[in-house]
Amino acid sequence: MAEAQDEMLTDRRGRPLRDLRVSVTDRCNFRCGYCMPREVFGDAHEFLPREQILTFEEITRVVRLFFGLGVRKVRLTGGEPLLRQDLPDLVRMLCAIPDLDLALTTNGSLLPQQAQALADAGLGRVTVSLDSLDDNVFRAMNDVRFSVARVLEGIDAAAAAGLQPVKINAVVRRGMNDQTVVELARHFKDSGHVLRFIEYMDVGTTNGWRLGQVVSGKEILDLINAEMPLEPVDSAYRGEVAKRWRYVEGTGELGVITSVTRPFCGDCTRARLSAEGKLYTCLFAAFGTDLKDVLRGDAGDEEIVALVKKTWGMRRDRYSDVRAEETAGLDRIEMSYIGG
Repeated sequence: MAEAQDEMLTDRRGRPLRDLRVSVTDRCNFRCGYCMPREVFGDAHEFLPREQILTFEEITRVVRLFFGLGVRKVRLTGGEPLLRQDLPDLVRMLCAIPDLDLALTTNGSLLPQQAQALADAGLGRVTVSLDSLDDNVFRAMNDVRFSVARVLEGIDAAAAAGLQPVKINAVVRRGMNDQTVVELARHFKDSGHVLRFIEYMDVGTTNGWRLGQVVSGKEILDLINAEMPLEPVDSAYRGEVAKRWRYVEGTGELGVITSVTRPFCGDCTRARLSAEGKLYTCLFAAFGTDLKDVLRGDAGDEEIVALVKKTWGMRRDRYSDVRAEETAGLDRIEMSYIGG
């Protein structure tokens, strides 16, 4: 079978294919301005019809083929993946692939109801988005008035189900939640969970991104270090996007993802599969390779593998390295279609 090939597939810049992010839906119950602003994704927005979204069987087939090409880490994303009906069934199917590291990113809103079922199906880890502990700030950012307390309930449910340590992602946007960074760090410092701050990125074309709204990773670290001294931690593997730090006093660790101010394109090992089956080789890509038609045709595994090899082999993406130099005016896929 194709999964037994375990090839070392590299792109034109020598970067191996090691990680796959799989979007299981383009829908979300939040309307965060940096991802799905309400003025674009409002009541009149047309989401993908069910028949255009990959089935669990199709997703599992693709993941098996990617496993054969060297992928070992798979993360389920969205939109909000927990909106996909019967998601534990997909988790169970994917966990049947030996040695696959499966994780999931969620806004946490549905974790209290689903965490245990996901853990029972074999899911190992979750990442929860939480941009502030200030309830007014967080409600404004998610734009559906969802409270901090309910996300914290989801984090607790995940931990109780064994999906720990939980990772918490916080996108920092100047003038919105930058004043709450230290409070967030203090809350999770000795919790056993791992907090990661993410620079506000120009993903897609609908979030109104401006460079002046970016709070740099250095600024974030300086704010925290002034109150709770930090020291660096070595990366665990090639392609790890977060620069890791730990507290000099205590047991906590945090990360900073600096796609804007200190890009890491040179070590990017990620591919992304959208809910409708398009393969993207960069978070900031404009075009994807359609795998759905091939999956639903008469193609054998070898033909699909050949298409993936060709796509990754031609890859030379380095958007963040050349941001604003060569990227002005380019169309980009929205983050809600391919995950973060």
